Amino acid sequence: MSEGRGLDTSQASRSAPPRRPADRADLTPEVLAKTAGRIADRAVAMGLTHWFWGEGVVLQGMMRLTPVHPFVTEFVDRHLRDGIELGHVNNLAPGAVCADLYGATGERRYADACERMLDWLHGDETVTRAPGGAIEHWPGGVWADTVYMGGTFLIHYGVHAGRPELIEEAGEQILAHADILQHPETGLYAHGSHEGRTIWNFWGRANAWTALASVEYLEAGGALSQPIREVLRRQLLALADHQPDHGVWDVLVDGQPENRGILETSAAAGIAAAMFRAAALGIEPERLRPCAWRALAGVHAYVADDGTLTRTSAGTILQLLPFGYSVIRDDMIQPWGQGLALQAYAAALRETT
Repeated sequence: MSEGRGLDTSQASRSAPPRRPADRADLTPEVLAKTAGRIADRAVAMGLTHWFWGEGVVLQGMMRLTPVHPFVTEFVDRHLRDGIELGHVNNLAPGAVCADLYGATGERRYADACERMLDWLHGDETVTRAPGGAIEHWPGGVWADTVYMGGTFLIHYGVHAGRPELIEEAGEQILAHADILQHPETGLYAHGSHEGRTIWNFWGRANAWTALASVEYLEAGGALSQPIREVLRRQLLALADHQPDHGVWDVLVDGQPENRGILETSAAAGIAAAMFRAAALGIEPERLRPCAWRALAGVHAYVADDGTLTRTSAGTILQLLPFGYSVIRDDMIQPWGQGLALQAYAAALRETT
């Protein structure tokens, strides 16, 4: 049952073998576009109703694929009419597309909603911070998720409202989180900290969140680009070093024995998108572009005919032990899987057109 003292490899021993990745030559622009369309249509059909992080990830993915997608506009407008939910940093994730709609239309209601979210972030007593300034995901815990859910909102609104100080705030959060969560030797990111102690479980989706947030910041051209570029470079090269030949990383990306062979696709999709975009910014393109295509080819094999990205883990809280990441709900669609897949296909399409 175990490999080494205290390790439970029971889930890893039952993991299914990886699917054969798509051939790179088969990932033509037409195939990429059709697959992305199926993923988007399946996301729309999910019946998303909440102003929360999963919905925000889907909306951001759709905006990367099709600016001002009708579903995005309808979703945001409906929630602005009914009243948006605030109470956790995860509620800021849809704010990035609210900011995008303001940039696209200039309509004041989108800016007003962004201002309300910004007031909550800056003034609500439930928004706690670690000693170094990192916004805590929960009191006493800094999670990688925060730099994407809150950071992309700050970046997008900063860009569209002409407020560079918000972009810099996001950059400060990226670096504050990196100080806590990026391993000083490997460059990989842990999922989070607990009561001031970093738990060194290198969860794949945590690495996707942080890499995408860093890319978004660099694309916005913030003043902290040099240190964030180096943080991102170290991270993506580390991920490249750990990538398997079939393209899809384990749920913990460093091959930890309790999770070895347990593949998770949403992280691979998010990392692929970050690698494509980082390479376009001139960050190690000779190394990262092939890794991005390898990841996308691996992910492509897990897109079902109806557009569902399979082998996507459910919403995952911080786990204190590696085994906690070993269970993947492969029996149901997950919105963040759809959204990160859209990010990957959108980035690949930009590579081919």
